[in-house]
Amino acid sequence: MVRPSQALDLEPASSSLIGLDFRGGARAPLRAPDSTPFRILIVDDHEIARRGIRDLLEKHPGWQVCGEATDGRDAVKRACALKPDLVLLDIGMPNLNGLDAARQILVDCPLTRVLVLTVHDSEQVVRDVLATGARGFLLKSDAGRDLVSAVEALQRHGTFFTSKVAALVLEGYLNPHRVNDTSHSARLTPREREVVQLLAEGKTSKEISVALNLSVKTTETHRTNIMRKLDLHSVASLTMYAVRNGIVQIY
Repeated sequence: MVRPSQALDLEPASSSLIGLDFRGGARAPLRAPDSTPFRILIVDDHEIARRGIRDLLEKHPGWQVCGEATDGRDAVKRACALKPDLVLLDIGMPNLNGLDAARQILVDCPLTRVLVLTVHDSEQVVRDVLATGARGFLLKSDAGRDLVSAVEALQRHGTFFTSKVAALVLEGYLNPHRVNDTSHSARLTPREREVVQLLAEGKTSKEISVALNLSVKTTETHRTNIMRKLDLHSVASLTMYAVRNGIVQIY
């Protein structure tokens, strides 16, 4: 059994789960610094949170906050433009949530690492984060203590997970054939998830069409397909679905 205070160090020949950093675990030394800064994009819809994270990161030698974004859609655009080494993002954001933003960023910028910083620690959220390909998961309540360690781990091309998340990673590694995802969200395409979020946020079909650069007819088709796939019959029930599956967040 791996205790939270221990580090898990697996040899490359024996496992693909290499470099898992546990909170408080031993860390390998960073490579000698060079003249190229480690560039970080901060994504959070709260200005106070962004400011606090920036202040903490910029105290570290060799790190540079290259930009900020206030929602997932802005994060995707800025990540494509800035090509940061690391994107540090929240999950619950308007227009496009952090999970779907992470998916798009990792498709468009496969060399960029993603660290999720959130208030949510439910098992389903953890599994959703892991499914995006994010290399780190940190609770905001632990950021003051562990954020620097988490960024250092990803800078070394490692990973950083709290003990709870690490336990789920190990479970998936040891039981790869176990079916864990019972969420209907797995049935939706990335575009449909975007439409779900905007509908749940109260956007009209016309507003969604403008936001996603779609025709109104195409938007209505997506809406019909979503309702059919999820067996839902009203926007209210769709909103409840979006909340339960972490697509939108209630403030």
